[in-house]
Amino acid sequence: MFWQFLSRNMAVLTLLCAVAAFIYPPAFLIFKHYFLWFFATTMFALGVVLHPAEARSALSKPSSIALGVLCQFSIMPLLGFAAASISVWQGVAPEIALGFIIVGCAPGAMASNVITYLAGGAVAFSIAMTMVATTLSPLLTPTLVEFFGSAYMDIPFWPMMKTIVLTVVLPLVLGMLLRTRLGKHIGQAEQIAPGIAAIAIIIICSYAVAANHDRIADTPALVVGLVILLNGLGYALGWLAATLFRFDFTYRITLAIEIGMQNAGLGVALALKHFQPETALPGALFAVWCIITAAGMTRYLHKKADTVITST
Repeated sequence: MFWQFLSRNMAVLTLLCAVAAFIYPPAFLIFKHYFLWFFATTMFALGVVLHPAEARSALSKPSSIALGVLCQFSIMPLLGFAAASISVWQGVAPEIALGFIIVGCAPGAMASNVITYLAGGAVAFSIAMTMVATTLSPLLTPTLVEFFGSAYMDIPFWPMMKTIVLTVVLPLVLGMLLRTRLGKHIGQAEQIAPGIAAIAIIIICSYAVAANHDRIADTPALVVGLVILLNGLGYALGWLAATLFRFDFTYRITLAIEIGMQNAGLGVALALKHFQPETALPGALFAVWCIITAAGMTRYLHKKADTVITST
């Protein structure tokens, strides 16, 4: 089926479209004014596939959400600081090094919710973590960036909250409401929704490449390597933390994805607004790479999750 093909092959399609966006940016720059609409589309699709029982289960475990958010704002900022320190030690410009800190101090990516669903993780737990982390980000992100990077960013709280409500909360609720009215068509909707979300993520990722074409072309090889390392260690330490917390398998998948995937798009926007253009380089690369790696893991993890659930 076409929609299943999209969701199952999102990693390959993301990579192909990212390469196309780098070769010919104008093909994807046309999405500039619709960027947030695609974010909203992913959340609407998640609302359609989100089971009410799973939502109640996640909300009944506030301690798990708190532990997850704590990991989000401790593991990744420390990894970002380490990457920045290594890059400066190797002669990379401080402006670029600061980009690693900004990426590390950003909240979890909204796309992580879709990736969690495709990987067989706990979607409601993922959404709850993303919502709480994003809500806290106007306070925690500049505080952590100042602490680790001796810099300060003036992030407007209410405009950011408005964006969160319009692109996350509202479409999610609308999707959940639509689910209650689908009746016998719910099975078909659950097959189509992930494909639609996959299209939105592919476009978001490709636009990030197109919008940062010139900066990506001038990126030192060390910076690319550190982006890959930052992403990989985020997944690994997220999984380790979930294991130490004795989370079940689906929650381990979720926490690993939430920690490993950062809202690099937000990091790029903050870097471009408050610092030098070079500061956006790590964020632009991370935005593409984390989608590719996360999407690439979805099929394996989903099968593994099904096996674990069946055996228990």
